[in-house]
Amino acid sequence: MDISVVIPTMNEEATIEGCIKKAEEVFKEMKLKGEVIVADNSSDGTPRIAKRLGAVVITPKKFGYGNAYLAGLDAASGKYIAMVDGDGTYDISEMEKILKPLINREADFVVGSRFKGEIKGGAMSFLHRRIGNPFFNWFLNRIYKIDISDSHCGMRAFTREAYKKMNLKTEGMEFASEMVIKAHNQGLRIKEVPISYYPRKGSKSKIKSFDDGWRHLKFMVLSSPPVIFVYPGIFLMVTGFLLLLILLGGPVILLGFPLYIHPMIFGSMFTIVGFQLYSLGLFSSIYRRRINANGKGESFFAKQFRLETGLLVGMLAFIVGLTVALMIVYRWVVSGFGPLDYQREAIVSSTLVALGVQVAFTSLFSSILSME
Repeated sequence: MDISVVIPTMNEEATIEGCIKKAEEVFKEMKLKGEVIVADNSSDGTPRIAKRLGAVVITPKKFGYGNAYLAGLDAASGKYIAMVDGDGTYDISEMEKILKPLINREADFVVGSRFKGEIKGGAMSFLHRRIGNPFFNWFLNRIYKIDISDSHCGMRAFTREAYKKMNLKTEGMEFASEMVIKAHNQGLRIKEVPISYYPRKGSKSKIKSFDDGWRHLKFMVLSSPPVIFVYPGIFLMVTGFLLLLILLGGPVILLGFPLYIHPMIFGSMFTIVGFQLYSLGLFSSIYRRRINANGKGESFFAKQFRLETGLLVGMLAFIVGLTVALMIVYRWVVSGFGPLDYQREAIVSSTLVALGVQVAFTSLFSSILSME
């Protein structure tokens, strides 16, 4: 096959015939040998109509937007693969614009852009058009350094080689975000083309705005680069630890401002919270490596954080902190349980104990996550 068109459906008997016929018209106009694959979980007549029109109908083993596409994409045999929703919101006649950059070898992955094209009246709600989609596009572009205007567009196409490189895995609506992120991470040439977006026909929309939005955001955060957690965590840890060291000997004047014991408390908080952020970045890095096809994605900082190193550093911090704490207790006992002036040492001690436990447990958990 030259081209495989994958259409996920769930009770789309009102629109599936038009989708399949338009796809076949595109095949004829472009003189391509094509196939239509319908990944169906319907309870109505959608699969019967699709089979009558010559489409390949498969039933995904599990429900979910991503599962439907994964089943359809695995069954595709074309050199080029296109995907489009089966609810009539996209004009499949425009698919030629999506396929040409692939055929002309101008791109490996092509995404339609509703925002650069035309969104018909009533096709997209105010929440999705003015808040949801713009926010997720901004977040994805900002964090992953991608320049794309419509990361959730349901009409896109790519080469078979690009599909293999992306190694897609997610099962729900976050599938759209995963595809764009992995295409970028794999260095694929990405191109956007303007398309039109129409009001939905037939059955009720399956989109759950807040649930699906959360799935997108969760995936983008879980697979995020170091800029989200690692760098802010390191900054907080360094800042907090410097405050502890500077003020350990007593009050100081810094840039004309007197600093007493209270900034040490903030320093302790910064150190502990900073390591928590670093830990999240570490876990995110491991997750990112596991879902990438080539095994890459683990950050430099994660590579330096191994089980043995983490346990050693954690034990040293814990022992030092505990030793200081025992010395304070000893002085308290020999003084007859009277008042002591060891508040600064106590803050450093409690910080080291807490940090040591965190480092040890983080190293153990990251080691578990890294197991095949």
